[in-house]
Amino acid sequence: MAEILTTIFFIFAVIDPIGSIPVYLEATKEFDSIHKRKIAIRASVIAFLILLFFIVIGQIILEGMSVSLDAFQISGGVILFLFALTMIFGDGKPEQEKNRITDYKHVTIFPIAIPSIASPGAIMAVVLMTDNHLYNIQQQAITTGLVLLVIGITCLILLGANHLHKRIGNYGITVISKIMGLILASYAVQSILSGVSNYFGNV
Repeated sequence: MAEILTTIFFIFAVIDPIGSIPVYLEATKEFDSIHKRKIAIRASVIAFLILLFFIVIGQIILEGMSVSLDAFQISGGVILFLFALTMIFGDGKPEQEKNRITDYKHVTIFPIAIPSIASPGAIMAVVLMTDNHLYNIQQQAITTGLVLLVIGITCLILLGANHLHKRIGNYGITVISKIMGLILASYAVQSILSGVSNYFGNV
């Protein structure tokens, strides 16, 4: 149970639903409440399908390129670490993604589904967490189910975005995003250390 809760918390940190609130509010500001709800639900479904695609296909692509497990752990860790640094020291996920919005008529996929929910960090994380060499089918299925759970929570958060934004405010959202970035950075460093340790242990 403790491991499942840890996994849920990590997935929540890497997806960072709270950080998606300002992006969602900015992207849907020209829509009425009915369309806002539809966008939140559709964006969540699309984001999950994107992550599911990489859970199933991601490692196959990497293995087809003859990328070793150790190299994948190290490179994946580095990418996650750099992504985490942008969350900690940058302007923050909300501001970066809000500035990318140019077409308010097609915001469901971009920037809400991707890169706000299914971010590059989230994609890399789910591939690492469902590695065929480290986890069996049952463990990968549980992880996929937990990803779906967090996406469901994300959808609920977006549906209540207006209320949450009034409660937390932009400052509170930024602080939470930076805390999520710190947690993600810790996982990334652990992934790098594991990859390096395994590589030199096999040499």
